[in-house]
Amino acid sequence: MPLQVSNYSWQQTSTAVFISVPLRGVSVRDADVFCTENYLKVNCPPFLFEVFLYAPIDDESSKAKIGNNTVVFTLHKKEAAMWETLSLSGVDKEMMQKIREKSILQAQERAKEAMEAKAVARREDQKYTLNVMMKIEEEERKKIEDMKENERIKATKELEAWKECQRKAEELKIIQREEKLYHQEKQMEEKRKKLKHKCLTGNSASKNFATKGMVINSFWEGRNSGNIFFEKLKEDNIPAPRSVGSIKISFTPRVFPTALRESQVAEEEEWLHKQAEARRAMNTDIPELYDLKEEEKNPEWLKDKGNRLFATENYLAAINAYNLAIRLNNRIPLLYLNRAACHLKLKNLHKAIEDSSKALEILTPPVADNANARMKAHIRRGTAFCQLELYVEGLQDYEAALKIDPSNKIVQNDAEKIRNIIQGTELESK
Repeated sequence: MPLQVSNYSWQQTSTAVFISVPLRGVSVRDADVFCTENYLKVNCPPFLFEVFLYAPIDDESSKAKIGNNTVVFTLHKKEAAMWETLSLSGVDKEMMQKIREKSILQAQERAKEAMEAKAVARREDQKYTLNVMMKIEEEERKKIEDMKENERIKATKELEAWKECQRKAEELKIIQREEKLYHQEKQMEEKRKKLKHKCLTGNSASKNFATKGMVINSFWEGRNSGNIFFEKLKEDNIPAPRSVGSIKISFTPRVFPTALRESQVAEEEEWLHKQAEARRAMNTDIPELYDLKEEEKNPEWLKDKGNRLFATENYLAAINAYNLAIRLNNRIPLLYLNRAACHLKLKNLHKAIEDSSKALEILTPPVADNANARMKAHIRRGTAFCQLELYVEGLQDYEAALKIDPSNKIVQNDAEKIRNIIQGTELESK
């Protein structure tokens, strides 16, 4: 049975009430104080102080000071007036119990409202944080795209400048070649003129100092000599023989590895034709495939191309390759895994989570053959969660990866770091 404290004292003004409750011989720090607008209680075993207030008070602005074996209350009145007494008079036990229950219900409702308000504030903070992260990601993506566009413009300008330089060099070569041909033709014309002048000089001399027969002989000799000269010129103009070279010929590879003597070409060609028709019928709604070769329409070929682009850090182009491969075949889990890795590099964290989850959905049932792929999917999804500061969800994925490969030291260390972050966050919140 608790001991009721009766030796308390109180004072009042028109706006406040001051109550001093002595608690001798006990540790006041262990006192339990409960206060509502009509009820005040202090429980400090073995003492109990309870008062049913004369008029309502503002319990939110009221204060209690504990020290020196005394609890001092400063209660602010809701209405400015002087009280006749501190507690209500003529209150029976039934009424006391009703006031107690009503006060407890009011306190519970107020605590519930405070918790809901705190939860709403926490959700608003998370929403704001998510919006800020998305905005930062969008700015980074735009910055990367601007950098790529600037690099493309720069490369285009350099290519145009190189083409212009090549064009000018080609024009200069043509001009030099034409000048050389012109000089050669001019020299040949001068040689013809000299030859003609020599022929005329020889003919006039033979007319003055020889007979008619000698003139005829000399004419034919001069004519023959002129023919010999022209033959020499013709020989000089004959082009040089063509240079020796080799031409590479590539044969179309056979689709079937069997030897030609063992294969049946007609059946093979019919099968290939049907396969090509089926692929064309299946891919008629994909305009990106119109300009591609047959081997480029293979999802495995597109996956290898995306892997090569990822190795060169061209993540956007790799994502395009994986997108087209997924449109051709959406049941290959490695396509989603590799695209999730690209999204992680580009900080597209929600898309990385989506692709990792899709890969895990396809990788069912869990067997030994797909263990490595499932572990990668959990690690990439967990990494994306951690970068979004959702450490609890990230730790769950890392623990799932450890169940697949418990001896992986890197995953163990990362999981331990995430646990430390979560514990540190919980301690700060407490």
